[in-house]
Amino acid sequence: MKTKLLFLTTFLSFALSFAQTRISGRVTYKNRGVGEVNVTLKNTYDGATTDSNGNFSFETTEKGSRVLVFTHPKYIDVEKPIVIENQEVSVNAELKEQINEIDAVVVSAGSIEASDKKRATALLTPIDIYTTAGADGQITSALTYLPGVQKVGETEGLFIRGGTGTESRIFMDGSLINNYFSNSVPGIAGRDRFNTSLFKGNVFSSGGYSALYGQALSGALMLESVDLPDQSSYDFGVSPIFLNAGFQRLGNNKNYSYGASLGYSNLKLMQEIFNFNTNFSEAPQSINSDLNFRFKTKSGGFFKYYGKYDSNRMAVQTPSLEPEDYDLSLVKLKGKNTYHNLSFKQKFGKYLLNAGASYSYNQSDLDFSTQKGETQTGTTKLLNDGNYINFKTVLERKINKISALRGGFEFNSTSEKLNFNDFVTKNYKDLISSAFAETDLGFSNQLSAKIGVRAEHSSYLGKSNIAPRLALAYRLAKDWTTSFAYGLFYQNPESRYINGPANLDFQKSQHYILQVQRTTEGRSLRFEAFYKKYDDLLKVKNLQYIDGQNQFVQTADNNSGFGYAKGLELFWRDKKTFDNIDYWISYSFLDSKRDFMNYPMSLKPNFASEHTLSAVAKRFVPEWKTGFNISYTYAKGRPYYDIATQDVNGEQKYFVRHEGSLKDYNALNFSVNYLPNLGKKDSKTFTVLVLSVSNILGSKNVYGYNFSMDGSRSSAVVPPVNTFVFVGAFISFGVDKTQDAINNNL
Repeated sequence: MKTKLLFLTTFLSFALSFAQTRISGRVTYKNRGVGEVNVTLKNTYDGATTDSNGNFSFETTEKGSRVLVFTHPKYIDVEKPIVIENQEVSVNAELKEQINEIDAVVVSAGSIEASDKKRATALLTPIDIYTTAGADGQITSALTYLPGVQKVGETEGLFIRGGTGTESRIFMDGSLINNYFSNSVPGIAGRDRFNTSLFKGNVFSSGGYSALYGQALSGALMLESVDLPDQSSYDFGVSPIFLNAGFQRLGNNKNYSYGASLGYSNLKLMQEIFNFNTNFSEAPQSINSDLNFRFKTKSGGFFKYYGKYDSNRMAVQTPSLEPEDYDLSLVKLKGKNTYHNLSFKQKFGKYLLNAGASYSYNQSDLDFSTQKGETQTGTTKLLNDGNYINFKTVLERKINKISALRGGFEFNSTSEKLNFNDFVTKNYKDLISSAFAETDLGFSNQLSAKIGVRAEHSSYLGKSNIAPRLALAYRLAKDWTTSFAYGLFYQNPESRYINGPANLDFQKSQHYILQVQRTTEGRSLRFEAFYKKYDDLLKVKNLQYIDGQNQFVQTADNNSGFGYAKGLELFWRDKKTFDNIDYWISYSFLDSKRDFMNYPMSLKPNFASEHTLSAVAKRFVPEWKTGFNISYTYAKGRPYYDIATQDVNGEQKYFVRHEGSLKDYNALNFSVNYLPNLGKKDSKTFTVLVLSVSNILGSKNVYGYNFSMDGSRSSAVVPPVNTFVFVGAFISFGVDKTQDAINNNL
């Protein structure tokens, strides 16, 4: 009997030691519930995210004295001490707002971190992006109003600190997104393929980013998709440009959700109304759809899936630069793309596992031709099919209260088939295998470091690299912090230039970044200086047509290119000086030169402006149910070049035939958002009416010049339209997002 009693006592003690204790409460700001607040037990992976009313609840096996941490990009971190025994714990928290959506360093309660998130150039919420005039609701467009990102209107991509648009990478839930932008034609930039509302937040690094990410010489944008919705909803959007609808269905037990959307856009009506610079013989149009599901497992794991399909087409006519041969140049585009992303997160004791996989298929069908009178001639076809697979897994473990260790591996597979008028055909395959490790070291509340290393191997190049990364953060005084980052970054040459045999290597850049910031309640001031050194950049040569036409395709030649970029940046944001007004000002100075691609010597890149200034202001007036937004961008005129070839001792050499500077870029943008349901009691419909005017003053901006074969004639590359007006209505049924609109605009 005594033995049984002893066994029972021991068993109960053992079971109780692993018993789950529920922790719940409500998080508020100005007595209003705040959603999307991360609530965690400090130094553990136990926690939850608040719903739209600010409520949270989770279970833990931890016991004794613990600290509950409340974090949100728009508010100061809050820590609450609690004691966990065997009864339910109830904790409420009141947040205080801080200006850190776009802060580079965020000081958390009592300590400082050197992580990407704390040093990030931007942490933008969807509301931030939608209410930035001129951003058109696109994440990448909104980033151009921050320091370090160049405004390059004729080509898609993030042009960061003297880097090309292809030298930045975009990730979703840790997995690489190939072909983030829609297919495009020369001179007209593609748009973001992904709906901004899909992401609950993002971290944008303009340099010195973590070892968890690679294959980007300039910067990285890390997007985090939304988790489970607060409740089921239906959405509808209509404008003269597009029509879309979607739904999200939340399970009865709130542990799973699924949703879908469908949209169609066509620019034909707007082309009839406005005086377009571009002659679209077929107006740009697209069809897009997506599907998602998310669910929690009984063991605490979380799966998220997102799938997307889109297709777009357009046709453009331009006057000929070779009038003796033909009257018009024609280009037609048919593109389609599908993307799938699956991610999984699970805690195993003291370890946290993050794993993800993505697949993308992209097809771009371009048809170039000329027209003389009514006769179409000189047809050239460029067909590109690409399949891309990415797999990544990261395992993380807390070492102590302010330190952690993480590591993992990544595989990125590329398979592309290209046919260029049956003259160039290729089947390009590459598998980039990567392994990485890094540690967060908290030496004190004033000093921390992040040390990492990444190793990669490319099957196509047959070569490997090792890239160390380092970041330090130090608190100078109560409101002043500073950080330093260094990193070595590698990237494969662009596959579109690999059209023949060549002995190639990784391209390389080194980053040195020094930052000083002062943050007080409602205000933020940041200075940043950087230096980037480029080595082994790609050089190309012309591959002539066999039939003797004056046409060619550029193909990779070697890795003898080099360059540098250095500069200073200033960022100031203020939400305190003027009542209910949020504004920021950013300035960038950039000094950059490169000898790469077909440059015959070291030149200032034609995508880099020496001086860039942006200003954004937002004002929400609750009594009018209206938000007013304005933005302005100035950029000193970029250089332009007419680079041609000449025969030197039987060898074709590049030379600069014409060069100059473009006129300075100016654009003033305005938008207004009206919420007719604001203040209506028990409203079941949330409606937003939007009016947006880009380049309201009608500045005639120029992006560059195209030149004839002999260089005697040229034509300007300009925006499709100088001033564009957008009117639209967005309606949500089942979810009242009024409070979100107020909280994010006051």
